[in-house]
Amino acid sequence: MKLYILTFILVINAVTLLYSQPVPTVEENIPYLVTFGKYGDINWGDDDFCQTFFFIIPKDFTSPIYFRVFDPDIGGELDELKIDFNTKTKFSVYGGTSCYSHKDARTTHAKGNFKSGNLLASKIFGVNSKYDQKWYTFGPFNPSEGEFIKKFNGYVFKVIAEGISGDDGNLYRYYLSTEQNSNKSIEGANSFTYEYTFRLHDNPKNVSHIYPYIDDNVISIKQSNFDWDDDGDIRIISVTKNLIKSKTSSEGNWAHAIHKIDDAERKTSLDIQFRKDPFKNIKNNNVVLYITNQYGELLPFYTTPIGGIPKYKGSIGVRPKND
Repeated sequence: MKLYILTFILVINAVTLLYSQPVPTVEENIPYLVTFGKYGDINWGDDDFCQTFFFIIPKDFTSPIYFRVFDPDIGGELDELKIDFNTKTKFSVYGGTSCYSHKDARTTHAKGNFKSGNLLASKIFGVNSKYDQKWYTFGPFNPSEGEFIKKFNGYVFKVIAEGISGDDGNLYRYYLSTEQNSNKSIEGANSFTYEYTFRLHDNPKNVSHIYPYIDDNVISIKQSNFDWDDDGDIRIISVTKNLIKSKTSSEGNWAHAIHKIDDAERKTSLDIQFRKDPFKNIKNNNVVLYITNQYGELLPFYTTPIGGIPKYKGSIGVRPKND
């Protein structure tokens, strides 16, 4: 049995990060990211009106890269109207020293020097039908313009979406591409965030997922979610957990739940599932979620889960036979 566990861990560690170009990814089944204007109502599902994503470019990749934003403007069919569309959203790309490594860049709140690093490009989008359900491209950038992080064996860029005025919800997506005018993947790339603010599907048959990575120092996790609106269940799947129910929040409130981490779950990803209540018919539900370890340190959500999507395998180990 010990050999089996060792083999299992080695297999997990041997899996490479592949083709994590769209954000959100197909595996996550999340329709859109969402960021409200700075005067938005937090009861609509955004706690701080700012969202940060990090993108990892493999060290040996040397071709130009582009960051593409789908539907960056406000207005049109996708975005969430408060009264009149009056919101402006600023998208910014950062690289260079301290882009990722500065502690203020890796928090759940947009405070301090969270815009650390070198500002490489930015643009403010308001009401503009030119970009409605269309792509806007930042770049090209040389991969070496990111911050080299040894543990990722690659260069890290940071993209921040910030609601700088107004009170509407801007729904959008990202794509890391090798092409300016189309979406073309980079093998070995990945992306992650420490706090996820996103829109759920209206159709309760669609289950959304996020995938926090559990390193070998994690003993327990604290799951924190905001403005779930009592819209069904949040469930956890791992190699040893099968649809474990976690605590959910009501409108405009936070909810927290602590879950123990088993030995076999370390160096794997968890599958946090968002399962809507089919009888409540809640529309346009925006949710915020982050996870910390036993020390209060944030755990990253990789858009392509490290080790692949976890599958429940039951108890891993030898149990004494009951008499």
